[in-house]
Amino acid sequence: MKNTILLHILLITVLKTHASNLDVVNQWNFLQFDPPYGFSATDFRPENSVFTGLEIAGDRIFISIPRLRAGIPATLSTIPRRTPKGSSPKPQPYPDWSYHGAGLNLDNVTVCSGLVSVYRTRLDSCGRLWVLDSGIMTSIDDFQRICTPKLVVFDLKTDQPVRTVEFPREILRPASLLANLIIDESVQGTCDSAFLYLADTAAPGIIVYDALRDRTWRVTHPSMFPDPNFATYTINGESFTLPDGVVGLAHSTKLATLFFQPLATDRIFSIPTATLTKGPPAEFEDIPVSLAGRKSSQGLGLTLNPQDDTLFFSPLTETSMASWNPLTNQQSLVAYDPDLIQFASELRWIEGELWFLSTRFQKFFKRTVSPNEINLRIVRVLGAAPGYQNLNNNLYFKK
Repeated sequence: MKNTILLHILLITVLKTHASNLDVVNQWNFLQFDPPYGFSATDFRPENSVFTGLEIAGDRIFISIPRLRAGIPATLSTIPRRTPKGSSPKPQPYPDWSYHGAGLNLDNVTVCSGLVSVYRTRLDSCGRLWVLDSGIMTSIDDFQRICTPKLVVFDLKTDQPVRTVEFPREILRPASLLANLIIDESVQGTCDSAFLYLADTAAPGIIVYDALRDRTWRVTHPSMFPDPNFATYTINGESFTLPDGVVGLAHSTKLATLFFQPLATDRIFSIPTATLTKGPPAEFEDIPVSLAGRKSSQGLGLTLNPQDDTLFFSPLTETSMASWNPLTNQQSLVAYDPDLIQFASELRWIEGELWFLSTRFQKFFKRTVSPNEINLRIVRVLGAAPGYQNLNNNLYFKK
């Protein structure tokens, strides 16, 4: 018992030193928009706007704001990359307002030509933004499937769509919710021949898209499903329940491995990308999924440093950023702050730096969010390159 107490005192001392390496790039109490006159989404409810996706291209930051509840005027927006530290710029709809009236218009006619609900986007090596549109409205409240889920690819030089991919019905399920994606250009060598790995969170599985052959298939394994024993989350003393399946994805080119995690689990799993890219699995085929390790609590976002294959994750209860290297088994505490790190919906390794989105999602979910507090942040970790403090005490990760 004495050793346990001493260990926790030591951990708290270590954690306090990691609160100062966080750079708050932008922050908001609520996101605010300026819809044009006559725009159909007039029922704007800022208390429902919470971002889940982050991408950076040139001088723009792209943020994805899914329509989890009603009152979201734009589901994909940009803000300038260079703004005063900690400022609250108004998101600008991408590519323009005309893409954000998807769903039911005033005449009760379904419009699917724009974007319905975007959870995440990814940039390829050719300067194109792949936008994953789930097609689902109000997914938290009543889960309305408005349109077929699709990928829309924008050329960032012109901000015009150059490709649209609608997913065939046979690889979808009634509850399908496509919420994350990875672009893998390593298998066939070019951006035009990339494979995409898509997380189906509510009908758990990984959907594979072969961009060269325009083919799609589905890979399913029990590890992709939520664990009911881990479907309740506690952040800063506030708990909520959400039994979500696979959502966190990270790709190692060197290891030819996709790491993934459901939200409702304390585990991280891995699967060889060769298994995903070889084509549709045969009936009753054994899928070679491995347990990478167990975390101290659940988490959503995953990302990987391609230089040394260090995997980053954010245990929700510990309000921290941690890392594990699958090659060396080194485990490190990267950052800790109960205010700045809460529900980290997205982790990204961008230009040699760890970025993440921090939201008080637990308060948005339970409708206890306050307009008088900062609830949304874009944060950059200073000095999150190899050499972070090595804990190796198994408090955050057990292989």
